[in-house]
Amino acid sequence: MQKITTFLWFDHQAEEAADFYTSIFPDSRVLEAQPGPGGKPMMVVFELAGQRYMALNGGPADFSFTEAVSQFVECESQEEVDELWARLTDGGEEGPCGWLKDRYGLSWQIIPRELPQLLSHPDPEVAGKVARAMQGMKKIDVQGLRDAAKS
Repeated sequence: MQKITTFLWFDHQAEEAADFYTSIFPDSRVLEAQPGPGGKPMMVVFELAGQRYMALNGGPADFSFTEAVSQFVECESQEEVDELWARLTDGGEEGPCGWLKDRYGLSWQIIPRELPQLLSHPDPEVAGKVARAMQGMKKIDVQGLRDAAKS
């Protein structure tokens, strides 16, 4: 059993959000929807790519999701970056450097596996070129990073 589970507070969209997220990531599913008042789920337990989450229909609150906490997704390819970016920004908003907010306001980092490798290049000049290229991007473009590294 997973020791630490991410807990997400929603006004009333916990089940909708869980269905949305599980439709995006392979190896994902809703595990349980615990009923609350009026028969609508109060708590939804789900897995994304094998990682357990809990979503609560907690009602309006004086707080919301911020960029201070985000979901970091390491992608194997540009195609995976493109697909996740398109699906998670649907109804959401793009941010800089691979960050986005989905339609519920939850922040995500959609990062190709190659990015940290290029940013930690042993030549500081190359790493700097990659960092500057990344800073000009919203969705990360792997070929653009490679080109910057070679320029």
